[in-house]
Amino acid sequence: MLILSWYVLVETGSVLLLTVFASLLYLGTLLAPMFGVMGDRIGHRNVLCAMRAVYATLASAMTLFIFTGVLTPVHVLIIASLMGIVRPSDLGMRAALVGDTMPGDRLMGAMSIQRTTQDSARVAGALTGAGLVTTFGMGPAYVIVVGLYAASFLLTLKARGAGTAQHRAKYSGDASARVSPWRDLKAGVAYVWAAPHLRAAMYMAFLVNLTAFPLTNGLLPYVAKAIYRTDQTGLGYLVASFAGGALLGSIFLSRIGHSIHPARVMIVFCAVWYAAVLVFAQMQSSVGGIPMLMLAGLAQSLCMVPMSAMLLRTTGAEFRGCVMGIRMLMIYGVPIGLLASGPLIARLGYHATATLYCVIGLAFTALIAVRWRDNFWRLDAVSNTR
Repeated sequence: MLILSWYVLVETGSVLLLTVFASLLYLGTLLAPMFGVMGDRIGHRNVLCAMRAVYATLASAMTLFIFTGVLTPVHVLIIASLMGIVRPSDLGMRAALVGDTMPGDRLMGAMSIQRTTQDSARVAGALTGAGLVTTFGMGPAYVIVVGLYAASFLLTLKARGAGTAQHRAKYSGDASARVSPWRDLKAGVAYVWAAPHLRAAMYMAFLVNLTAFPLTNGLLPYVAKAIYRTDQTGLGYLVASFAGGALLGSIFLSRIGHSIHPARVMIVFCAVWYAAVLVFAQMQSSVGGIPMLMLAGLAQSLCMVPMSAMLLRTTGAEFRGCVMGIRMLMIYGVPIGLLASGPLIARLGYHATATLYCVIGLAFTALIAVRWRDNFWRLDAVSNTR
């Protein structure tokens, strides 16, 4: 993502095409619930393996385009579209696999550890990826990308989900279930709708993906180039600072996560996240921007990890993949927020657009906290179970 987003911005010089590229990476969020249903039916590990085989194949095609000298932004957008069909469901499938293998009282710690591997990889990728491209060019850097995707496929083959055999046995004995994944999806949506704390968590997930993640993810190349006047290495530092803050949050939760009230922590640090991004949006250089990005990353981790643990802990095993798939559907807020930000930045400027997004996010966070206060704030609520 770091390599290709910079390529698109440099080759086209268009923030609109940058937001289009970033949006295409989330194209498959509409299919995420069905990925979750398939995970419940055939096993979350098997779905993850298939997804990672797709990543390796698409990265190999990109490497071929680079070395043959035919790569254009059009090729990048096509590859991003194909990757975007599969990639948004990855996080949900990983979370469901953790839910399959860990008891409820250890879910917060397990999800935190899972996030530390993700965030530390993002830090290392952001710092080394930019240096690799600068030193050796896109081709050799993408050879490494292909190798990492291939390794992730092989490692995922070694994962074992406790629920896989149960699900396979369940569906192998029910002919109607075998031919009706839509029925499973409908049942999963009804399950979420009937549980107020699950429904409210989905609203919050959509909100942060609509108004927070675009500012700390897809638009960072624009901030690096147009606001901070830095190069790809500078972009790597920005990405690494956000991921580094998230890593600190994940490590913190892995130590004390068993003692917190998930819903309360989620609400409080969602507000802190928006406040940090609001201050970041006013910075004119990376000297002030990087510390605020680290704080935003820390708050993001302390918001999203408790949310995932709460969803897994309060969801029945038979609906776990589907519920996490619906959770991934909420990521569709990211492409909406990105596509809206392009014209808004062109008309109002980056600082005003980012401020608008944060104000909207804070207002709706407060609204959700008040509307579902019995489900999110009461200590005896199921969502606050330790």
